[in-house]
Amino acid sequence: MTGTIPKNLTIDIWSDVMCPWCLIGYGQLRKALVQLEGEITAEIRWRPFELNPDMPPEGENQADHIARKYGRSPEQADAARGHMRQMADNAGVSLDYEGDPDNAPPAMMRNSFLAHRLLAHALDVYGPEKQTDLKLALFQAHFNLRQDVSSEAVLLDIAKSVGLDRQAAALALADEELARRVREEEAQALDMNIAGVPAMVIETRYMVPGAQEAEVYVNALRRVASRI
Repeated sequence: MTGTIPKNLTIDIWSDVMCPWCLIGYGQLRKALVQLEGEITAEIRWRPFELNPDMPPEGENQADHIARKYGRSPEQADAARGHMRQMADNAGVSLDYEGDPDNAPPAMMRNSFLAHRLLAHALDVYGPEKQTDLKLALFQAHFNLRQDVSSEAVLLDIAKSVGLDRQAAALALADEELARRVREEEAQALDMNIAGVPAMVIETRYMVPGAQEAEVYVNALRRVASRI
């Protein structure tokens, strides 16, 4: 591909900060884009999807949540977590707690609506690259640090850590117009028959559902690039 101009594609990723497969899928997409260097580039935009929109403010213990929602035994849940960790390692990302193992807080499921509002603000004001920085910081906070990403104070600290203006971020979290737009994007996912995440929509019309291997993304991006 020497001497050619890479094609730039937009990729809208419907996802939830609570979703380990969303992080795994992004890791594989990132590997795919490395393979496509010089051929295809991508503008990645994160769109809202809540796996548990009715989650109460106090959250729910992850193990209890999985048992209640999916009917898995503790042994089945442990096996599933082991499989996810292997998939994460293969994707070049981590789901492991990085703090003191002797004082680890419980893994929790949280309400993610405020996080989605902050991500929408980041895209509006700072653009896709900074929004991705924020999304990865939110994944790290939730999975690796076990922080409460439904907390406004935690979200503002994370926003500041990736270079967002803290005061503007606070205003965004209270902005009802922004909240309405996030709800509209969540409804858009339903209109597109997105029932699970991640769902990656290339050039607004070609969907790749689920967390796939890097080669699947390579092939999908090449197919789309050949059609535009």
